[in-house]
Amino acid sequence: MSLKYYLRVLSGMRFSKFKEILDRAHQFSGKGRLWLTRDMIHCARKFGAGYFDYMTFGFWDLNDEQRATYITRMVSKKMITLLNDPAYEHIFDNKDEFETVYAEFVRREHVNFRTASKEEVRAFAQRHPVMFSKPATGSCGRGCSKVAVADYADFDAFYAAMQEQEAWLLETVLEQHPQNAEVYPNALNCMRMITLIDSQKGEPHVIFATQKFGLNGRVVDNYGFGCRVDLETGKICSPGVSGDGSLGIVYHEHPMTHVKLEGRQVPMFFEACEMVKKAALKVPQMRYMGWDVGITPDGPAIVEGNNYCAHDFWQLPAQTPEKTGMLPVIQKYVPEFKR
Repeated sequence: MSLKYYLRVLSGMRFSKFKEILDRAHQFSGKGRLWLTRDMIHCARKFGAGYFDYMTFGFWDLNDEQRATYITRMVSKKMITLLNDPAYEHIFDNKDEFETVYAEFVRREHVNFRTASKEEVRAFAQRHPVMFSKPATGSCGRGCSKVAVADYADFDAFYAAMQEQEAWLLETVLEQHPQNAEVYPNALNCMRMITLIDSQKGEPHVIFATQKFGLNGRVVDNYGFGCRVDLETGKICSPGVSGDGSLGIVYHEHPMTHVKLEGRQVPMFFEACEMVKKAALKVPQMRYMGWDVGITPDGPAIVEGNNYCAHDFWQLPAQTPEKTGMLPVIQKYVPEFKR
């Protein structure tokens, strides 16, 4: 880990935010603030864990041997630097380029609003009167919306609205598999699937999967919650937890539909595993990837590829009762990686 990156992280720390996290940790753990402060400093120095990591992973409840198995922010940065070639990041940073390169896995039509002619956009809208509008870059569903031409006076009004919203990508809406729609019908509930290309044979492996579900009527599943999926069975094997993790909210059923979560079979899970392993080899220079995968009635489809995959959501306490992080899994396939 470079000193420059470490110092940049330290410079971004805010005392007000630290105090807020410290108060939360005190509330959840019951331990004194002085003890927690000392322990946070110890974890930062020894494991590269910031105060968000400390809170998210419940480090107060772990010993150092257990803590050493977690991928913290500093470890994540080091790992991505080793495994992913920055020369290929542009493919995943630009949604238009991504959907072009991975068209066989994306399985939906799109049009670049900024480069297509008005007539090309009109033809697309005639074929797909309801569509998704996305910005060219960004993450976490920011700037995404479902739009319908029928909501405007005519096509010209629709086109003007897209110009005003600075829409970049218009794409077809994927139909959701009915089993996932039973849980939450308002969004395409995606799986986040992590692939890693090993150092021994250059083969891809699915090393983690979480089934996400939307909340509160949102048309994207971001800001919802995720349930860990057992890679051997394809069944949900943990309660749902928000991506934050530190909120302490656990879902055993979806709060809107009251569908029970644990033990539920993810439809077409193994087909999705085979698909993302093939996708991982499309650009093998990016060895560690997070894929958002939607399940349609006709099969899985990749919605997005994340070359800078978050390190926290797959190590949350409610999903890791064994109190072991994901670093041993990484080192199984990349033995040369050292924290």
